Amino acid sequence: MAIVRQRSLFGVVILAGIYSFLIASVLIVLDAVDVAMTEASVGAGVSTVVLLATLHLTKTSESAPMHGNLLPLFVVIVVATALVWGTLSLPPFGTPESVIQRHVVPRYLAKTITETNVPNVVTSVLADYRGYDTLGETTVIFTAGIGVMLLLRGWRRKSNNDDHAGASK
Repeated sequence: MAIVRQRSLFGVVILAGIYSFLIASVLIVLDAVDVAMTEASVGAGVSTVVLLATLHLTKTSESAPMHGNLLPLFVVIVVATALVWGTLSLPPFGTPESVIQRHVVPRYLAKTITETNVPNVVTSVLADYRGYDTLGETTVIFTAGIGVMLLLRGWRRKSNNDDHAGASK
């Protein structure tokens, strides 16, 4: 709620970084250390730095909204209702009778060492069984980072040219 109510974009970026670190600590408690490290480095680290660099090049306060609050509220309610309705058919969290616990997990646990020669099951799943998926995620993050850098570089070049043009007049 603090992030949504904040009007200072600097405050939003800092609160989002703090929230990302809190989520990373929750993921550690859930024994998902690999996901926690990714959340801490990408979510809190890289994203916060990129957003702070963007704020350096732009203004740091939010503009007044040009529309009312009813349409965004309606969209949020519709999306939240669809998400809750979609999760009603899922089995309860951690149920041993769920499909993943009966099919995929036993196979990974039984055949990880013989198929991949990696003693850590999480590492073998991420690197060997889901290697293309992990490569795709890394490519998306890398492409997004390059895009942001190019956008910031173009913005800085444009503002520098404007400064030089004004100085020569």
